[in-house]
Amino acid sequence: MADVILTVNSGSSSIKFALFPASDAKADALMKGKVTGIGRQPKITAKRGNKSVDFGEPLDRIELNAKHEWLISELLVRLDQDFNDLHPIAVGHRVVHGGQDFTNHTLVTPETLGAMRALTPLAPLHQPMNLAAIDAIATSNPGLPQVACFDTAFHRTQPKLAQMFGLPRALTEEGIIRYGFHGLSYDYIASILPDILGDRANGRVIVAHLGNGASMCAIKDRKSVATTMGFTALDGLIMGRRCGDLDPGVAIYLAEQKGMSVHEIHELLYRQSGLLGVSGISNSMQDLQSSDHPEAQEAIDLFCYRARQQIGSLTATLGGLDALIFTAGIGEHSAATREQIAAPLEWLGVDIDAKANKCGETNFHTATSKVALLKVATDEERVIANATRKLVT
Repeated sequence: MADVILTVNSGSSSIKFALFPASDAKADALMKGKVTGIGRQPKITAKRGNKSVDFGEPLDRIELNAKHEWLISELLVRLDQDFNDLHPIAVGHRVVHGGQDFTNHTLVTPETLGAMRALTPLAPLHQPMNLAAIDAIATSNPGLPQVACFDTAFHRTQPKLAQMFGLPRALTEEGIIRYGFHGLSYDYIASILPDILGDRANGRVIVAHLGNGASMCAIKDRKSVATTMGFTALDGLIMGRRCGDLDPGVAIYLAEQKGMSVHEIHELLYRQSGLLGVSGISNSMQDLQSSDHPEAQEAIDLFCYRARQQIGSLTATLGGLDALIFTAGIGEHSAATREQIAAPLEWLGVDIDAKANKCGETNFHTATSKVALLKVATDEERVIANATRKLVT
């Protein structure tokens, strides 16, 4: 029987999990999988190595409104029944918001869990699902150590000015600051920069984490110096359903002139905006790129336009740019989006190799480009596993 670290990334519509060897920080995951269709028809799929694995009885008897706690507990039961040669000794979780208190990943205790729960208003779409997974395992396997790994922790290296808003100092001191997110993804990319950039690894790098949730991070000396997301995961780039940068006066106008409640504004900005709202068609970049509706193209154009704006801002913060790295769902898989964002950046010294980009090559800059262009798969699960291993074993 092999001791393993279980990693859990619990989201609103899916639960990703992986099993890593407990004793080898460099080893690949023994198994990766996910529970999809939450709220519709839950289904477990996984691969052990390159082979698909069968979790036995399907989940077709689960009620459509099955809670995350139940699904996590069921996942543990299935792992124990069908893969009893793998013995979890600890569980690491992605937790989106760590606030000011959690500058490093931490063991879960009643005290730390209470502090994480108090941060829920800052990440209302993500934090409840993250903590539901912790609650489920604490109930079903109370002796199993758990570790919380925070998306905000990587950004605590930023200088104070990069974290401040132009608000009264008392509010800043209360914790209304720019936190930044997607830190586990940026942490992984920063860890492999020597392998993929060589001499430029400690230089001026922008990482574009582009998915249904999207942000960018300016990295120097492999540490975060600025990022596009702020107090909440609503800020910065246009996303699948989230609006990104918005004049605060818009929210005031909607309340005063349109009579919208706080809840209605929340739903509008978090769930009805972004690519979905602009196009009126879909929050999926793939769907929009296959559509012939002009509104779909306009949503794509706006997404890329705002991305280029943010690259300009982060480049100014860095004092120049040595490398631009694309990652996450859109960043890794949409060559058209990468080209539309990168090609107009000639003023920065960017020279894209369109053929290499279209073929999905890791490096897609020309030999004369002053800025390296790369497409890299992120691995948040490995970051979680390594942090859990360090704290538990």
